[in-house]
Amino acid sequence: MKINIVTLTFLIISADRLGFSSGESLDFSANDEEVSVGWHKCSSDEQMAHRELCHLLSRASTEPHILAQEFEDWAEEKQLLVNPLDIPPVETRTSRSLLRKQNSSSLPVVMAHGMGDSCFNSGMESIVDGVSDMLDGAYTTCIPTGKNQVEDILNGFILNMDANVDVFAEKVKADPALKDGFNAIGFSQGNNVIRGYIARYNDPPVNTFLSICGVNAGVAAIPYCEPSFPNVLGDKCEALVQITSKAAYNRFVQQHLFQANYWRDPEKVDSREYKVHSQLARWGNEGLHFDQSLKDNFARTNKFVWVMAEEDLIVWPRQGEQWGAPD
Repeated sequence: MKINIVTLTFLIISADRLGFSSGESLDFSANDEEVSVGWHKCSSDEQMAHRELCHLLSRASTEPHILAQEFEDWAEEKQLLVNPLDIPPVETRTSRSLLRKQNSSSLPVVMAHGMGDSCFNSGMESIVDGVSDMLDGAYTTCIPTGKNQVEDILNGFILNMDANVDVFAEKVKADPALKDGFNAIGFSQGNNVIRGYIARYNDPPVNTFLSICGVNAGVAAIPYCEPSFPNVLGDKCEALVQITSKAAYNRFVQQHLFQANYWRDPEKVDSREYKVHSQLARWGNEGLHFDQSLKDNFARTNKFVWVMAEEDLIVWPRQGEQWGAPD
């Protein structure tokens, strides 16, 4: 069953009905990728309050491969996946990796993928190879927050931002090639993983952060429901945004839904719910307590490059890709 991006984004944040079908064909099998993540098991009270989000978490435990495939299919349909670069084949992946570590004096490059994508997908693998080639063999890697494609895709939805950053930081620390620092490239939602790493860790430090269409300052509207866009839902858009804003700052939703973590309604930034529960509020020192370490860690990165899509209909305000916000 296909659902449009407006429906998906609103319903996944507000924990309403997702309505995925479980009978579609798969590109990867359960036998190939064992999933060991222990997803949250909802209590009876949580099931009553968050029925469909709990259903989603349950499906992640019982049929993770099917759920991951549905998310990836949706992302591909909406052109959210990184497409493979048209580059001629050179060495095998193993020999390429060795060459990157031995033949370049450039700083390593670390990438983070967007929503519905995965470091294990061909598009991201192609980007990694292409960037390495452009930098004369610099060590380049995409760091997943899951140990395989299935977990990596699911973690972009039902593992919260802080938890994704913790996994990312652990893998950075474990890679000896990154011990002296690195440059970082983020795609869409993946920029929040890098941004969170810089704010909360930045050791080893990010030298230059290139953000491509990142939701850096959060989002404040349902896709295709932005105020300046002649939306297809008419006056329903305002109602959807109001309901989503109310649900996004619920403690349970913040704990279990990545997309809720960067929802930033400009009319709610002074509310107690936003200040107490929003992970984005804490990262931006908009919460109840100011954390000087977040500011100090950001100052350790030498250069920031923010790329905005001028005709973006997914992120609103699109100016948030360059840290802008509505008046």
